[in-house]
Amino acid sequence: MATDAISPLLTADGWELLSSLGPYSDADALTLNESLRKAGHSPELVAAALTQSRLRAKAEPKFGEFARQMLFTQTGLEQATRLGIAALHAQRFTTAGITTVADLGCGIGADSLAMASLDLAVTAVEMDELTAACATVNLMPFPHANVVCAKAEDFGLDGIDGVWLDPARRTTSTSGTTRLFDPEAFSPPLSFVERLADSGKAVGVKMGPGIPHDAVPATAEAQWVSVNGDVVEAGLYFNALARPGVRRAALVIGPYGSAELTSGTAFDPAAQDVETGPVAGYLYEPDGAVIRAGLVADLAGTIGAHLLDPHIAYLCASEPVETPFARAYKVLEVRPFNVKALKSWVKANRIGVLDIKKRGVSVTPEELRRHLLTGSGKGPNKATLVLTRIGEERVAVVVEPFGPVDSARTR
Repeated sequence: MATDAISPLLTADGWELLSSLGPYSDADALTLNESLRKAGHSPELVAAALTQSRLRAKAEPKFGEFARQMLFTQTGLEQATRLGIAALHAQRFTTAGITTVADLGCGIGADSLAMASLDLAVTAVEMDELTAACATVNLMPFPHANVVCAKAEDFGLDGIDGVWLDPARRTTSTSGTTRLFDPEAFSPPLSFVERLADSGKAVGVKMGPGIPHDAVPATAEAQWVSVNGDVVEAGLYFNALARPGVRRAALVIGPYGSAELTSGTAFDPAAQDVETGPVAGYLYEPDGAVIRAGLVADLAGTIGAHLLDPHIAYLCASEPVETPFARAYKVLEVRPFNVKALKSWVKANRIGVLDIKKRGVSVTPEELRRHLLTGSGKGPNKATLVLTRIGEERVAVVVEPFGPVDSARTR
């Protein structure tokens, strides 16, 4: 059976053994395996316990202390929503006054867990038997949450006011997993989500951050979310879950809090009216969520900045402006992008630590860094280079992170 991978743990002795294991260590796994088997535990139980111990350790960045009481599959963990982001999804439903939600394609139950924590009545639907079993265990503390092993498209929604979906965006074959990019190839497809929204229900769906703007339904609010600079999702919200006057949004979350930039219009590449200008003053690197949401022009307007090139998301302004939506650098020097000249510059300035950022140029920063530092003498100084294109010209901008703006960022 598909559930054999966790069934040895679903006994009092199995759960006690799993709970007794300390922090997982790859280096100690073999020795621990042998000692547990010598203590009389079956090979199946030992394998299941060590697998879950390893997955729990990997899950802590997403689930914190909750991970210590949860069960996972490798794929389920990789695709699971971070608990903090799941809480934002759940808050959409409570704000809209929704009390009953179907989580279609729930995976290991991350979003359902957040919804149940806010006292929503949740039905978690998952097609894969093993993953559904894990979700069942993870949701056991919540009496108003239940799990159904079924295909999302086949589940009846009578009596349910809200629907959350996290479509599978990978396909699995004998050669491994492959990422899917066409929203109609997802399971369930985006067209299924739109049909649900057409029924008037409060519908939300988690999409990959790379979803093109022309694939976003005209009836949806789209919110791109980044966490510590990593763009983790694009959420589409319909009907009661969509905020009035918001079509696009970039939510930037970091250790200092969160901030959001919004627009009330759909993205139109032809309507991005931003002046271009020279590399001077302060260079701004917009957060990935701002770029994905097509809000670079909006950001430029709020900080009085211009683009260096109309097709590349680097901004410059004459004065520093505090913003949570971009990383700020003070421009020190602008040099032609010439590898030989840059290598000489690195050596002459005794640079031993070199950070390289790039947009619009076909360069691998790791390889270039290694080449520039080879033979440089590994000096005591640090430097940051921003490689980009301005029209047909490739340039290397020497910058330094700007302290006051940088410390105010939420990434």
